[in-house]
Amino acid sequence: MIRYCWFVLVGFLLVQWPATAALAENAGRPPKPNVLFIMADDHAAHAVSAYGSRINRTPNIDRLAREGVLFGNCFAVNSLCAPSRAAILTGTYGHVNGVRTNGDRFASGLTTFPKLLQEAGYATALVGKWHLKAEPEGFDHWCVLPGQGAYFDPMMIVNGRQQKRSGYVSQVITDEAIHWLDERDVRKPFCLLVHHKAPHANWEPGPRYAELFKETTIPTPDTFRDDFATRGQAIRSHRLFVGPKLWELHYQRRFGPIPAAVSEEDAKAWVYQRFIKDYLRCVASVDDSVGRLLDYLDTAGLARDTVVIYTSDQGFFLGDHRLYDKRFMYEESIRMPLVARWPGKIGAGTRTDRIVLNVDFAPTLLSLAGLSPPEVMQGRSFLPLLLGEQPTDWRRAMYYRFYEEAYGVGPHEGIRTEDHKLVHFLYGDKAWELYDLKNDPNELHNVFRDPAYTEVTARLRTQLAVLRDQLRAEPIPESAQPAD
Repeated sequence: MIRYCWFVLVGFLLVQWPATAALAENAGRPPKPNVLFIMADDHAAHAVSAYGSRINRTPNIDRLAREGVLFGNCFAVNSLCAPSRAAILTGTYGHVNGVRTNGDRFASGLTTFPKLLQEAGYATALVGKWHLKAEPEGFDHWCVLPGQGAYFDPMMIVNGRQQKRSGYVSQVITDEAIHWLDERDVRKPFCLLVHHKAPHANWEPGPRYAELFKETTIPTPDTFRDDFATRGQAIRSHRLFVGPKLWELHYQRRFGPIPAAVSEEDAKAWVYQRFIKDYLRCVASVDDSVGRLLDYLDTAGLARDTVVIYTSDQGFFLGDHRLYDKRFMYEESIRMPLVARWPGKIGAGTRTDRIVLNVDFAPTLLSLAGLSPPEVMQGRSFLPLLLGEQPTDWRRAMYYRFYEEAYGVGPHEGIRTEDHKLVHFLYGDKAWELYDLKNDPNELHNVFRDPAYTEVTARLRTQLAVLRDQLRAEPIPESAQPAD
């Protein structure tokens, strides 16, 4: 009998040993955090009150900044929807992932952070705008808008099947996200991507936001009357100016021509008020969504174990330099809002002005999960910055490359450092522009030919070439070289 019991005990221990060993191996490791990644479309940082907006309030996004960290210098390496989304997913520039323009298709089989998190045991989901001309990969569940999607009663593609949804798109996306959180496999950490359509054109606010700002006159930007005196042909060829052209492209089909009572002289300011109010109404819907998601985490007891990130796929001109849209390498276009919260890990109310890029998102999210980013990724994890560290070898310059030709905007490249920006236009008069960001933060004075900046210009041109080579970007064709 004793011998029988001994064999039973040994057998039991042999069966249990692998599980016991695994528990012992993981005992010293912190649990992997959940990730809630919220991204708006075309939400300019200067339309976030945490960034000092003069024109609107965003209390829920501000809450993330107040309870976490705000990044003052987060930039898109190509300020355009599809290329930025591809860069965020893959951690690579467009010449590596193949998405240089909005017309390019996101190839299947690319390495992305959702795929790697899924392989590492995360429950993964994507809800909202996708805009990459291919079926999402690496998600246990996906519910996305076809193309740009509709603001009202949107069609959604749910795991490959089209399904109609009723309501305003920001609310629909939030409802879908919360539904997945309710139904997910709770044994796994989760990574949920919530990608809003708003505030992308045509800026159609939902009913609850329709009267917002109705009795308010929104101030125009300080650069609204920029005369481009020191700039070259590139910006003058641009067709996306706030004024009659904006109305024609985005409003005329719905509301008819500009009223006859509005004089030609007043048309720009009149159109600006309509555009900016609708834009900010759409932003308000996104901010409300952030609030609902944060409330859900609180109620479900998930807040302390969840890293929440809020960003946009790029910036947006809000009448700055008389422009709307993005594309150009000016600050309002390339600067992305980025705030993050992780209670107990990220210091509340902190800020960093180190240069981070959208190609850094993928390696950062992998690092949060304890994974090493693959070598193909060109970005760098900013997890140390999230945790309040100050790496001495952090980048002091970023490379920008824009490829598309549309709306009078063409290819250009440039370098932005902590103090200066050098832009090389590869079309039109193929000119150069140099801005002293410390003394001219609004980028009104191109000092490329100013003798006082000769040394700075030479240094930046050298740095630009070095960065291009380091990233293995395409060389600039001889036809694009300007005559200095």
